[in-house]
Amino acid sequence: MSFLIYQIIKAFVNHLRMSLPSSIMKLEVLVMLIKVYSDAASQGNPGNSGAGLVILYNGQQIQQHHYLGNMSNHEAEFAAAIWAFQVLATLSNESDTIMYYADSKIVIDSIHKRYAKHFGPQLAQLLTYYDRYHLIIATWLPEKQNHGAHQLAWQAIHHQH
Repeated sequence: MSFLIYQIIKAFVNHLRMSLPSSIMKLEVLVMLIKVYSDAASQGNPGNSGAGLVILYNGQQIQQHHYLGNMSNHEAEFAAAIWAFQVLATLSNESDTIMYYADSKIVIDSIHKRYAKHFGPQLAQLLTYYDRYHLIIATWLPEKQNHGAHQLAWQAIHHQH
């Protein structure tokens, strides 16, 4: 799906180049597609928790992990998403197209609904980063398709102790 969105944006930009006078099109339009995968892991619920992050952009792959402390699995998923967007903010700008993937239904559903019954403050913090981007798509994916971020989240826990 992300490739299709990229192709649509690219076709639109090419259409603009062809339809506008060359004097207007002196500005170069650059579409950067960045894929972000985040996950959390917890030893117990609540328990020691970690976050994992994989970012694909500009032909590069960035992998990071971060120890989150003692929290519930849902708190850890929100904390992992917030941390992922904090890292993303250092690598991107608001005009970049962001594809955000997580295997936490509560995080993805909360982003889409812009509401989280028990995690309002965490969602509000997440949305302050999320809303900076002009085009961003948050997608749930099964845990087995988020293996890289999942492994990094466990590394964060194991490296802490």
